[in-house]
Amino acid sequence: LAGGIILGVALWLRHDSQTTNILYLQLGDKQAPNTFYVGIYILIAVGAVMMFVGFLGCYGAIQESQCLLGTFFTCLVILFACEVAAGIWGFVNKDQIAKDVKQFYDQAFQQALMAESDMNNGKAVVKTFHETLDCCGPDNAVGAITPLWRDDLCPKKESILKNLIESSNCHKKIDELFSGKLYLIGIAAIVVAVIMIFEMILSMVLCCGIRNSSIY
Repeated sequence: LAGGIILGVALWLRHDSQTTNILYLQLGDKQAPNTFYVGIYILIAVGAVMMFVGFLGCYGAIQESQCLLGTFFTCLVILFACEVAAGIWGFVNKDQIAKDVKQFYDQAFQQALMAESDMNNGKAVVKTFHETLDCCGPDNAVGAITPLWRDDLCPKKESILKNLIESSNCHKKIDELFSGKLYLIGIAAIVVAVIMIFEMILSMVLCCGIRNSSIY
């Protein structure tokens, strides 16, 4: 059940419309940075393997098989080690993910302002960011004052003042998007880790109990 929940959360994060709209963008020959998906794929793999390993543990407990329970324990140790490694990787790269996406947005934004911007897809990339995140430019003041952004790229507002008040800067929105998603991944990883620790303890207790009972 825990594996199924983790798998469901991971698949939801993987197919979330906001992240897929942004991370599938392409600026000329350059693809949007999708390092974020590494953590998602790890969660998907852990969830799927947990479902199989959980079935193995249940069957081993019902059959009172030391071999199956030992295999169950070994698989849990490997999964736990992989999860710890993924957690360390995520903690190290949590700021870098948002930074890479912001740099990609800034490059698209610069191209969108160039005279020859119609020759590339810079405007389309920037508009996708603005529409998906409901933001306008790297900061509020520039997004409200620059007519090109307001008319061609940003979500339409009735006035410059309303645009300034209601539109958030895209750097802030990108930070909020990925910090929220990484927060969910972190919670899921902690829950899985706690469950795994209890599973390892209980499987060893049961295995030792079966071994001792077989002596008598």
